[in-house]
Amino acid sequence: MNDPLVIAIDFGTQSVRAGLVNTKGEIVAIERAKYEPAYNSPKTGYAEQDPDFYFENLCTCTKKLISSNQKEMERVIGISMVFFRDSVVAVDKEGKPLRPAILWLDERRAEGKEKLPALNRAIFKLIGMKPTIELNRKRSMSVWLQENEPEIWAKTDKFMFLSTYINKKLVGEFVDSPSCQAGHLPIDFKKGTWYKSEKHIKGSVFAVPNRMLCKIIPQGQIIGQITEEANKLTGLPVGLNMYAGGSDKSAETLGLGVVNDHTAAISYGTACSVEIPIKKYKSAEPFLPSYPDIVDGYDLDVQIYRGYWMLNWFIKQFGSEGPTVEETIVNREMIQEFNDAMEKIEPGCDGLVLQPYWGPGLRRPLAKGAIVGFSDCHTKIHMYRAIIEGIGYALREGLELFEKRRIHHKVDELRISGGGSQSDLICQITADIFNKPVSRIQTFECSTLGCAMSAFIAHGEFKNKEEAAKSMVSVSKTFTPNPMNVKKYNYLYRHAYMKLYPQLKNIYKDIKEFDDENC
Repeated sequence: MNDPLVIAIDFGTQSVRAGLVNTKGEIVAIERAKYEPAYNSPKTGYAEQDPDFYFENLCTCTKKLISSNQKEMERVIGISMVFFRDSVVAVDKEGKPLRPAILWLDERRAEGKEKLPALNRAIFKLIGMKPTIELNRKRSMSVWLQENEPEIWAKTDKFMFLSTYINKKLVGEFVDSPSCQAGHLPIDFKKGTWYKSEKHIKGSVFAVPNRMLCKIIPQGQIIGQITEEANKLTGLPVGLNMYAGGSDKSAETLGLGVVNDHTAAISYGTACSVEIPIKKYKSAEPFLPSYPDIVDGYDLDVQIYRGYWMLNWFIKQFGSEGPTVEETIVNREMIQEFNDAMEKIEPGCDGLVLQPYWGPGLRRPLAKGAIVGFSDCHTKIHMYRAIIEGIGYALREGLELFEKRRIHHKVDELRISGGGSQSDLICQITADIFNKPVSRIQTFECSTLGCAMSAFIAHGEFKNKEEAAKSMVSVSKTFTPNPMNVKKYNYLYRHAYMKLYPQLKNIYKDIKEFDDENC
């Protein structure tokens, strides 16, 4: 077929997109549906949503896309989907949800009442991973459900991520790719399969019986065809091949044209991350995996759990006047106002340095957020910029760890995506903090583009990621490091930021003990 197209479905935290993409990397048409609301909070810190809500928004997008592009639909050769991570659905024997989906943003924690086997606990303690394993247990919604909603757990026939649930709606089977399983489920990322035994030392952490898990299909393979029922609801052609996709972060990495370990991908979204694709499996750190890539190989990944979410949080708490925090809706105009204002702040925020652990990470499960260096010259705009710089420092630390311990060479350049990438100033700050050139590509829809690239590769239009990137990705603008700014950031990074956690970690332990007793 000349000039073929694929349908790329991109489920983000705030909206879903359905796009028609060609082999030149052009998004021929795209429809978006913003979630209203993005989630519900029946209790403080909860983030839940009806699983069918996401499918309904998908149907809205695909119907509009297809009705407006009837002629182009004749050239469509397949469909693929990417999804945000670690958001769980429990269904009964009929495949119906037993409760709202619990999203990755949710802050509830299990107590971990049922202890792991004594031998497992001893091993975790011996290798220094006890706090990380405890955090994983507490973050596992399977454990939380067993403790807090045992009647729901007793009725649960299948336990899955949202991507698997949407796949069932489209192809009629609970099936998914290993790349979509980044989160709190018992998967062996190296092999791309579930752990065979529920008692496996790693798999046992998540407390999900194998009988509840979906069928795993390697990424790039056909997971099914669009069913007649799905056609009636979505408008998608009956029998259209659907290819196993992956996580949104992996799709962004590919969509940026990052296809080897000489380039790294920075994502400035609700969660922020730095990723490097690798051919052979290497754990990011002991018991911290690299994740299966959307096409092949793996992605070394460091994530700042509360990434540019922090900017919305800051504006709600300190930037708005009049409405209460609960009523404040942060919009693009408000963010642009703060971005414009921070241009007047010198690099390094006049000595204000922030450690962005507003949500705990697996590497440092006890860490909290911290800001040091206050003086009477500092304003709320300094704090806003300090958040952006602090996230940059944290991602630089993660990248340097990979360079030193995993790939054993320096990364030459960075590609950048996510909402933060739309700001020239943020791109320049990133180039200065990392002391590496930072490039944007021809579209901000990087995850959609990466999804489409994976589908073309799966269909055989391209032999590999390199060939797809050469055809479909082009750099639109590059930001080169400013030597004067690099010098300032290097000083604060080495003499302030990198010393914060070692100096504060014992204090964090004391705070945890306080929280355990009083919260």
